[in-house]
Amino acid sequence: MSDNDILADRIRRALRARKDVLEKRMFGGVAFMVRGHMACGTVHGKLMVRLGEEGAGAALKKPHVEPMDFTGKALKTMAYVRPEGIRTPDALKSWVDQAVGFAMTLPPKTSVGSGRAGKGKGRKV
Repeated sequence: MSDNDILADRIRRALRARKDVLEKRMFGGVAFMVRGHMACGTVHGKLMVRLGEEGAGAALKKPHVEPMDFTGKALKTMAYVRPEGIRTPDALKSWVDQAVGFAMTLPPKTSVGSGRAGKGKGRKV
């Protein structure tokens, strides 16, 4: 089992109480969508979190967090949390909860499968 697969299983456990989560293959890993919006996921064994510009800026001041630089340009609303920052279930859940909290501030999508990355329905968690 790869680091991404192990981390994805841990994220599934952190999200198990929610009924509004789908997962999709993205960025070479797995993205977890809440109400149609990407909240978090896995990329090369790191936790990817969507926190908004303010939340990501604050997160980058914490240990084990780095900018999400997927295309050569850092994304202002996203961050990576290295494995050292999510070793315990509580640490992982805290980051996942922050990402879900941000996703919940976004307006609900009318069709969950819309958008370039959202082709297909994904898999319910």
